Order: sequence, then C-alpha cells, then structure tokens
Amino acid sequence: MDGSEVVDNLKKWIGEERLTVRSQPDKKAQAHFLIRYPSAGQGHMFAVIVPTNRDLVAISSMTRVDEGQQNEMSQHMEEDKDGWDEWVHESRLHLIRQGVDWGIHMGHDGKEKPGPLQAFNVSLPIWFDGLTKNEFMNTLRKLWLAKLGLIHEIKYSYGPGVGKPGPVDDWAKTTTPEHDGNMTDVQEIEIDEERTFGSGFDPSEWA
Repeated sequence: MDGSEVVDNLKKWIGEERLTVRSQPDKKAQAHFLIRYPSAGQGHMFAVIVPTNRDLVAISSMTRVDEGQQNEMSQHMEEDKDGWDEWVHESRLHLIRQGVDWGIHMGHDGKEKPGPLQAFNVSLPIWFDGLTKNEFMNTLRKLWLAKLGLIHEIKYSYGPGVGKPGPVDDWAKTTTPEHDGNMTDVQEIEIDEERTFGSGFDPSEWA
C-alpha cells in the first residue's frame, strides 16, 4: 500500500463513518486532516497526518486545560505539594496505562516547572502494513478514551472550570490560533487545532 492509496482509503473510511473533516495545508505531508471523533456534538478534534516519505499515519489530539482548573491546581500545589505531586504522578501513569504516546505541558517560569498542568496531547502511529478501517477507527477510539479519562479526572479533582482556556507557557511567544466553537471537547477544556502535535513535534520524524 502506497501513500496515495492510504489517503484514498482514509477519505473513504471517514466518509463512511460520517465524521466531520477539514483538510489542512501541510508541506510535510501527503495529507493532513482534522476530524471530529466521535461524530456526536461532544466529539474531540484529531489530526490525521500522512507524512511525506514515511510509511505511517500519525494520529494525535491536544487538550488545553481550563483557566479555572489551572488556578485550582496552583492552589493545590501551594497547600499540599505532596498531594499535587501524587496527582501528577497518577495522571502520567493513567496515560502510560492506556498504551498511547503522550506529552504534557506544565506551567513554568524559565526552566523551572512547578505546574499547573496546562495542556496535554495523545498520539499513535499506524504503519501502512497494519492499516485497516478497523485499526484506524479503534485507534481513534483508544486515543479518545485516553483523553476522556484524564479530562474527567481533572474535572473531578479541580471542578468544571470557568469556561475559558488557560494559558500554555510553552506557546506564549506564538500567536494563539482561532478556535471553532463547535469543535470543542467539553466545557472545561479546549481543543487546539493548529497545535495538535504539541510544541516541536514533527510526525515525519516519528521513531
């Protein structure tokens, strides 16, 4: 299976499952789609990328933590540092147990990173020789459930938030992109469509 056949199959499967999709310009990819999964109103945004000169499909999604929840985390750090450290540890273990690739963005001042959790992303590759509709859809579902688990843990521990995305220090020097209000997760988070792979991640270099 070559890249053009993979792109055709992805378009076919996305259409068959009636997923919302937008194509994105990407000089490093044969195709770059933004899709919403699940297709219902509370679906999450995922980037599906077929990098140039690679034999894989890279799937990823970013979640940005609500400002109110970040403030609650900051208070937790001040009042109970050991409890905060344990919460972060358990959050990392949750992502590891899901069997997905992941990255987290913690608040920091210079090189110091005391918290709070500001954003996180999950991702998985599917190599061409294992790519089927079943594998593609189950990968989306696995990533969605991994995100959902941490989102609910954040809401349980730090409340519903204030409905406003919090800052992400790693992105402070760049322009904040516009967001489609119909393409958000649930009330306490926001999907960043243009930073889906996180700071500095290049799917063409996926090991």
